[in-house]
Amino acid sequence: MQLQTEYPFRELCRQLSFISYHFHWSPKNGLTLPHLERERFCREIRQINRQSNGKKKYF
Repeated sequence: MQLQTEYPFRELCRQLSFISYHFHWSPKNGLTLPHLERERFCREIRQINRQSNGKKKYF
């Protein structure tokens, strides 16, 4: 049971850290986003990073 409550919190921390780092936002700004929007931003950032690193073009 403890694992189920820790996972969403750890995932939230990862998402907030990732978005905050790339957008130079405070974690509070990231918390205002709904969960699905945070996931979408994380996906988009990963795609942009891959494109910047020359792996795969998405646009």
